[in-house]
Formats: sequence, structure tokens, C-alpha cells
Amino acid sequence: MSEGIIDSSGNTFLDLGFSPEEAAILQMRADLMARLRKTIKAKKLTQARAAKLLGVSQSRVSDLVTGKWEKFSLEMLITLATRAGLRVTLKTAA
Repeated sequence: MSEGIIDSSGNTFLDLGFSPEEAAILQMRADLMARLRKTIKAKKLTQARAAKLLGVSQSRVSDLVTGKWEKFSLEMLITLATRAGLRVTLKTAA
């Protein structure tokens, strides 16, 4: 390790100084948002078609694809992921 460079913990939010609890939730939210964006892109959905699939407004899809993570709770992201046909599971580390 070079001086001034710190190895990552594997969770960017923890590295930024969030509490372990908050960092875990933020990481889950970020992961779900990324999966949703990839799914929308892979299915070549317009924002309007994605909105219909997800059961939300087009402006909410816009918030999602532009990464406005602060506008989505973990619960809402799980709901959207399920509506998009994704399987959401929680894996815990020992």
C-alpha cells in the first residue's frame, strides 16, 4: 500500500464515513438502482415503457436512470426490481 492510499473496505459508503448500518443500506440501494438501470437498458425500454412496466411515472424512471438515489427508499427499489422481473435476495457475510 502506498502512502496516502487507503485500501477499500468493499463498501464505498463505509469508506466515506457512514455508519456500518447506513453504509449497508446505501450500498443495497446503489446496487438495486444499478441493476434496474441495466435491466431497462438491456430490454431497450423507453422511459415511458419502463414507467408502465414498473407502475410509476416517467419522471420517476428519469430519476432512477439518472441516479437520483436520494429519491428512492430501499423498499421502493425492491418493489421496482420485483416489478421488473428481477429476483431480489439478501446475502449476509459472516
